[in-house]
Amino acid sequence: MDREPGEKYPPIEPYDQGMLDVGDGNLVHWEVCGNPDGKPALVVHGGPGSGCGAHTRQYFDPDRYRVVLFDQRGCGRSTPHASDPAADMRHNTTAHLIADMERLRVRLGIEKWLLYGGSWGSTLILAYAEEHPERVSEIVIPAVTTTRRSEIDWLYRGVGKIFPEAWDLFRAGVPEAAGDGDLVAAYARRMESPDAAVRARATADWCAWEDAVLSQETYSGPPPYSGRPGSARQALVRICSHYFSHGAWLEEGQLIRNAGRLAGIPGVLVHGRFDLGGPLITAWELVKAWPDAELTVIDGAGHLGGPATTRAVLEALDRFAAQ
Repeated sequence: MDREPGEKYPPIEPYDQGMLDVGDGNLVHWEVCGNPDGKPALVVHGGPGSGCGAHTRQYFDPDRYRVVLFDQRGCGRSTPHASDPAADMRHNTTAHLIADMERLRVRLGIEKWLLYGGSWGSTLILAYAEEHPERVSEIVIPAVTTTRRSEIDWLYRGVGKIFPEAWDLFRAGVPEAAGDGDLVAAYARRMESPDAAVRARATADWCAWEDAVLSQETYSGPPPYSGRPGSARQALVRICSHYFSHGAWLEEGQLIRNAGRLAGIPGVLVHGRFDLGGPLITAWELVKAWPDAELTVIDGAGHLGGPATTRAVLEALDRFAAQ
């Protein structure tokens, strides 16, 4: 397909989609686009709780890839939606999402697939791949995170040293966590409140902080967090605070410690040097522990990436399409 170097592929629509019953009353939305006989690839979205976006399809050559996207439990078009206070979050954990990915792979008759995703998506990719390395052909990650508690503490406390005005407001939203209290856990409790006004206030305060962390980056359109539709915004905050208050149910450092399990899986990591939400050190530690990974550092880019990040991702996916 002819296009300029570094330019994403034209928009495409799914040729198949459905709702996968994953148990516990949850239905996970999935869709497939591109070439039915192409190389299988799974898009693992971030957040957690952001839902998959149509724009992500455009990173893949539709003539060479069979691209699978899905909305993780509780968000996007999956049901029940986490914006509904009646939705039970007990059955929404990292282990559940890994099992959902395996069910989807079996449902679609895929032997191995390339995994693509950044931010929280990279954490879930690594957790899945370390549990099922025989099911992964390659991995491409822009914006590496492993959701260690140290990374969570940086995002919701440490980076406040750079944005003290915004962090004071974020902290003020949960006065019960004053001092060295656990801000994330306090927000998670507020997102479980039966009072809609309490949940709405917590959602607004959380999103304002997340937007502040990204405020030095260039992006078009509404603010990345506060600009989301109401129900999507509330689901995102509920799921994020739920996962992060539990350290994503991962042992501290386990994804880097167990990266040797990825031996034989080619990986491309792309990370912005000025990513304030997820500092470069995590990608650096991961690439040293993963024998078949390569790291491209994008000077001048942050968590959201930019043209150079897009070019690096497209180059990796185009290269892997032939393998």
